[in-house]
Parts: sequence; structure tokens; C-alpha cells
Amino acid sequence: MKRLFILAALLLLASCQTKQEKAVGFLNWRGPDQNGTAQETGLPDKIDLSKDLLWSHDIKGRGCPVIANGRVYSLGYVGEDEELREIFTCTDINTGEILWKHHFSDFISDIIYDRYSIGSPVIDQDSGNIFVMTTPGLLICFNPDGKALWEISLMERYGKMTFPNGRTGAPVIFGDTVVIHGITSNWGKQGPPRSRFYAFDKKDGTPIWASTPGTAPKDSSFCTPVIAKYNDRHAMYAGTGCGNLVSFDASTGSPLWRFPMCTGGVNSSVLMYKDMVIAIHGKENLDTSTKGRMVAVRIPKNATADKPLLLDKSSEVWRQKISMFTSSPVLVKDRIYQVDDTGNLHCINADTGAILWSEKLGSAQIHASPIYSDGKLYVPILSDSTDETSTSGLFYILKPSDKGCEVLSKVRIKGKCFGAPAVYGGKVLVHTTTNLYCFGSKSGSVPNTYRSNELATDNKAPAGSKVVTRIMLPSEVLLKPGEKINFLCRELDAQGRVIRIGEVPAGKWAGYIPPTAKVKASMKGKFINGVLNADPEIVASAGAYKFTGDDGIESVIRARVVPADYSENFESFKPYVLREDIGVKYDWPPLAWMGARFKWEIREKDGNKVLVKVQDRLILQRATSFIGYPDMKDYTIEADVMTGGNRRKMADVGLINQRYIIALKGTHRTLDISSNLDRMQVTKKFPVKANTWYRLKTTVKTNADGSGVIYVKCWKKEEAEPAEWTIEAKVDHVHKEGAPGLFGFSPGGFTPVYIDNVKVTSK
Repeated sequence: MKRLFILAALLLLASCQTKQEKAVGFLNWRGPDQNGTAQETGLPDKIDLSKDLLWSHDIKGRGCPVIANGRVYSLGYVGEDEELREIFTCTDINTGEILWKHHFSDFISDIIYDRYSIGSPVIDQDSGNIFVMTTPGLLICFNPDGKALWEISLMERYGKMTFPNGRTGAPVIFGDTVVIHGITSNWGKQGPPRSRFYAFDKKDGTPIWASTPGTAPKDSSFCTPVIAKYNDRHAMYAGTGCGNLVSFDASTGSPLWRFPMCTGGVNSSVLMYKDMVIAIHGKENLDTSTKGRMVAVRIPKNATADKPLLLDKSSEVWRQKISMFTSSPVLVKDRIYQVDDTGNLHCINADTGAILWSEKLGSAQIHASPIYSDGKLYVPILSDSTDETSTSGLFYILKPSDKGCEVLSKVRIKGKCFGAPAVYGGKVLVHTTTNLYCFGSKSGSVPNTYRSNELATDNKAPAGSKVVTRIMLPSEVLLKPGEKINFLCRELDAQGRVIRIGEVPAGKWAGYIPPTAKVKASMKGKFINGVLNADPEIVASAGAYKFTGDDGIESVIRARVVPADYSENFESFKPYVLREDIGVKYDWPPLAWMGARFKWEIREKDGNKVLVKVQDRLILQRATSFIGYPDMKDYTIEADVMTGGNRRKMADVGLINQRYIIALKGTHRTLDISSNLDRMQVTKKFPVKANTWYRLKTTVKTNADGSGVIYVKCWKKEEAEPAEWTIEAKVDHVHKEGAPGLFGFSPGGFTPVYIDNVKVTSK
């Protein structure tokens, strides 16, 4: 969200909105029942590429297209190397005509697009608006005509982390909210890396709640949460990067329970069946030395937000020795259909976990997930070849029964299959690593009535409901010095249903420091007549405020203030926490910095206080932290930087400017500019020496035609600044904005990284 709102602006927005067409179709990942099924009929029994291919586009993809009112919305990628960009398209399902499209460039990541999966969009039933989350973490809301209504940089605002496999998942609609999942390293209490879920208002992107239901992650996870009734409320269920199966309140994000399963991330979507949650993973089990399992966990009846539960093996109803890292299961009545990692399709009794039959479909499967509709399974298979260079996949149409499955059709298609099919109007669509395909009948009919996902629609409370919970909007804010913000409130009843969204009632605001806070700090600002006023002082600060209504209901908001022009030499910090493993004391980095806590520490170095990259957390060996706003541009950032180590082994250290990483790469002895290491990278030889301070300075110029130039200087700290830029890199598609930040990469965590005297200057 680029700008914080005020009350008047929101009310004006609401009054100007026009009613949009209600969306009907295949709206979300895993279909209307969230379990891999759809209610379509008249779908093809076989596919002949010479007759049944209606259209295709040379767009690579690894997710699931979604469909509403005859339009297909899909996220893919086009181009190679430096020209590779993600593309979001709207296509007429009957003609294949692309009606509109948007391109997105990756930034500040090490994503390798030829591994695993990028995400899938979701369509809001009420408005027809589409929500898409790009791989580096832009959450964007489009209307059906392709106009971007709002955008949030999840990386720069909430510390969303990226990983080489590019796992992203799909947003989820619940009532008037859109919910996303990712590994984030935010600030304050949300600073430690965790699998987190964030809810935003689907109309304007206002943050509503954040949930941290698990523990420290061992891997990334792109598991899309599933919504289901829990007692008299709604809950969400998902796997996490910490190897847990978790449940949390869908209206507030409050954790309800977790069930530890494995040593790595859980990626496949879960199934809801009777009073159980059924999940599958492909990592080592916590209670055995074997890899992978499918497990049914009984949902506890007594979990509450005040008393979340840690479940143990006694909650396990059954388990089956099936391993799958990312492909999601299908539930048809009391039968589960699951493809394992060796390409076997299993039919499983959902009540007992017994395998009724298995069918070999290929040699390997990773992410591709089946869809069931019209009495048939549509199953993309990664490959039937053990040759990793194979460039084709398989697509099956199967008719399952309790005794086995009849192969109605088997076709080899161009590109490996990583995505999930979608079905609509007699047509089947599927992404491969080379194409978006549409198979079926040109004149296929659309069902007269679509069963909507009722759990994703209206969550309003009936008249006369009593307020039990109050959430301030926005729940997390980012301000500039001297800026002001007013708040609305979101009031819920005992069932988590929305009573009203409107003005804050009578009550009092006060500064709030959580009892578990490691940094006893507060934001430099105060409330005046219910309006939060950031102090005009040019310093970075952060903290929380608690609102207590006259009715006694409490609510907490988190707030940061970060100046556009900013400098920090760390001399005011006082290292006091003992790091026992190395016998050194440290202080925490500035609380207002995004994604800095647990990645960096302030320590004594050569008589000065400096920022030092933490080396004992492997998941944070590549550290990015932001010290400004996502919409900043035309600024200069500079700092003193140094890598430890020796001439054989050094680290990488640098700065972030407008979504570019500018780094000294010690071991390679180069000065680099990169946006994604697989694509945009400019390298120049530079005689980097270990344990030597350098001054690094960079600015970005943007041109009216969308191109730009990245300017970089680097020199030894004790020397005079050179007049000429060390690198002037011209780019055709420049990032037009982005928060300033810091970067450190210590492979394996063996070599220290140091930064000092940071300065950001706007033009």
C-alpha cells in the first residue's frame, strides 16, 4: 500500500465505488470446495492435440489459472536471462485473445524460475477483482478491466523473504479480507523469521491482522490456507515452513493449535474431512527416520485464542507412508487421490487411511496437482523420464473407481507440468514450463448455477450483535516524521463476524510495550484527539499503542517512523546482551528497520560501534533489511562496508537502492549490481581485501521512457571520494521506486560482514 489512508479519504472511496459484476467460475486454487474438485460437466474424455487444443500461449507457468465470467487470469513468465519478467494476463477463454496484461520484474532475490512454483491468482466473488502475488512479493489487486486498484510490497513493508525455489502460493479470500502466507522477518515481535499469515482489506489493502502460529522455520512454505468452520467461528488450516500443521482464527489471526510433523516445510494444501485435517509432506518425520507421510489429525474441540494447543501423536487418527513435497491431494466424498513423489497415483480411504489401489503414471512428480470434475481426474505429471533434461510432461484423463482407474486419455505436452489444471465451460486449462494450454470444446456449456465458496463470502454479523473484539485499522503503520494518521476500527461479535467498520468509539490511547519485548522502545509520536502524530524529529523509531475503549475492549497497533533523509553511525547504542558462543556483547539494530532483528547486531569493532551480520542462523545467511519506504526514488544511499575472512574466503556486503543490490563480492573480488542474480547483473573487477573498510555510494536515475541508469562508487574509506562513478549501468526496464536498505551474504555463515556510517539523502 503506497500511502496510508485517513478517514475522509476512505469514506470518499466508499462513496465513489461502483458495483461490479459478481464473479462466477473457477475462482481459486483447488476450486470452490478448496479440495481439488469442481462441479463442471461436459468436460473432455480425451485430448487429441490435433483436434482438442483450442489455443495456447508461449507463457511459462507453474501455478493454476483462475476463471470468471469467461475470462482466464494467469500468472506466468516470459523471456530469458535479463529479459525474463513475470506476466499477468487476462484471456478470453473462447478465443484465446489476450485482453490485457501486466509485466513485473523480479527484484532483490535469488529466485531461480526453473525450479518449483510461482503463484496463482484468486478472484473475489463479490466484486470480480483479482488478487495476485508476484514472486518477489508484490500483492496487487486488479479490477476485471486490468486496472491496478492497490499494491503492497510485502518484502519492503513486512519483510517477506524470497528463496531460490521461488515458492509463492496463492492468496485466499475470506469475507472482506484477502489473506497471504509467506516466511517473513518483520520488526519487533514479528522480527524473527517465521511462517506468517497476513490479512488485508480486499477493497484498499489496509492491514488488518498478522498471525504467527508456528515456530522457527526450517525451510520455506507456500501452502495456501484452507477455510472451515470451527465451533461457531471460522478457522484457517495450513502447513508451515517449520514443519507444523497449524490452525488459526480466520477473523483475527489468533493461533488455535499446531501439530508438529516434520523437519522441513509443508507445502501441499490440506484437506478438511469430517472432524479431521488431512495433510501430506515429503520431509523427514519428527518421530521416525523415514521421509514423508500422509496424516489425518483430529481437530481439537477446546482450542481458543486465549489457550492455543500443542497437539501430540494422540491426535493422529491415521497415517500412511506416502511422500510428497508439494503436490496437493484431491478429496471426492470419502476418497483421497494423491500423486506421490515417484509418480504413483494412490486412492486412499479418508476414514481409515487404507490405500485402495495405486497406479504408476510417471517417474516423478513435484508440484503438479490433479483436479476432479465430471467424474474424471485431470492429472498433470511432471515427466515419465528420469532424464532431468527432458522438456515434456504428461497429461492424463482418468476415470477412477474403488477398484482402480481407467485411463481415458494420455497425451505428451510440451513443457514439464508443475501447475494444477482449472476447468470451466467444457474446457480444461493447464500451465507447463513452456505454455498455457486450453483443451476441450469451443461450445462447452457453463453450469446454470455455480456452487460458490460460501466460506469466502459474506461474514457480516446480524443486527443487534454485541462487540467482543475490536481491531484498529490499519493495524500496522509506517509514517514519515511529522506525518499524521487517523484510524478506523473493525468490530467483531463472539463468532468473529463483522458488526461494523467505522469511527473509533470513546476511549483512551496509550503507549504500549509488550512484556516480552527485547527492545523497550516506543515510537516518537503521540495521540492528539485520536490522531497519531509522528514527531518531526528526523530519527527512526518504532513502537506500539494500545487503545482501551470505554467498554473495556483493548486493541493494539504497531507503528514505525522512518525519515527519507537519514543517517546512522551506531555510536549511541550500548552493547549489553552477551553472545555466549563468542563471548561478545551486542545491542539490537534500530527497531524501525524492516527485517534487521536477528540478521544484524551492533558490536564494538576497532573502537567504534558497527553493524555486524549474525552468522549463526543458516536461513539468514543472505540478509536484506530496509530502512525506508517502498515508494522512495531518486535518492542516494552510502555506507562504510567491510568483509571479514581472508584472501581465499570472504563475504558479500552492500546496499539496496530502488530494488537493486549493489555489493562488494569479496571472494570473487568484484563490484556487482544485481536485481536477480540469474538475470540483471553487472559486474566489474574490484580489488576487494578482507578486513578493509570501503565507502560504497549509489544512486539510480529513471528516464521517462522506462529506462534508467544505476550509478555506483566504491573507494577505500581513508581515501578521498573519486570524481567519477565506478560503474554506470544502463537498464532498459528500470525499477522506478524501492526502499533503501542493507545487504549481507555470508555463505554457510562462516565469514563476518560489517556496515557503518549509513546515510540516505533524497534529491
